[in-house]
Amino acid sequence: MRPKVQVGQTIFVRKQRGATVVRPTLFFLTAICVLIWLAGCGPGGAQIYSTINHHQFSLSGDALKNSGIAFITPSTVTGQEEEKQAVAFTFVETLKTQRPDIRCVSLPETLSAINKADLVDDYQRMFAEYKDTGLFDSKILYKVGQVTGARYLGQLKLAGFSQGSKGRFSIFGLRMLETSYAKLRLFFQIWDARDGSIAWEGVQELNWSEEEVNEDAVSLQTVIGEAARNLAKRLPE
Repeated sequence: MRPKVQVGQTIFVRKQRGATVVRPTLFFLTAICVLIWLAGCGPGGAQIYSTINHHQFSLSGDALKNSGIAFITPSTVTGQEEEKQAVAFTFVETLKTQRPDIRCVSLPETLSAINKADLVDDYQRMFAEYKDTGLFDSKILYKVGQVTGARYLGQLKLAGFSQGSKGRFSIFGLRMLETSYAKLRLFFQIWDARDGSIAWEGVQELNWSEEEVNEDAVSLQTVIGEAARNLAKRLPE
């Protein structure tokens, strides 16, 4: 009498000395091995390669803590313009956590203060000139510092960002393990609103990769947060 076979079950039936032997398919065995391997090894943690440089010109720790820093609109590479708000939000929130001794005025607070003080035209003109010269008008910087109540103004520049994934392990055309990655290049400058000078600047280059069973990409917020933590450690105390 042949054994009962459940619906959906794939088997091989072989006669051996009057007995019926049911053997699982090669795919089923391979799948079990893969699952055991994934359970034992699993995806590894993130691998981060970071390069950071900074220059301290006139900024002191006491002045930064006593006078505060207000964030103005970030600049980005072409194609990343819609990320300005996300870059500023993630960076400021991380900086607040890393350096609670520094009073930070967020980008929405800065923009609201500029709008209330009717400085929109001046602010727009300042950034239009910045694209050509790399300089902010000292008179307008002073006005922004006055309406935000902060001596220092922080400006972020997203100079490069890319993300993606590639299959690391596959079987029968099915990718079982993904390596997700992201690359970031971020500038951070602190301007002194009193005299229009650059008081501090730093640049962070970051390569982030991690192995995942799913296909989730490494987000911009993830790498911006890591860059913010690294840059915050370099600020004077």
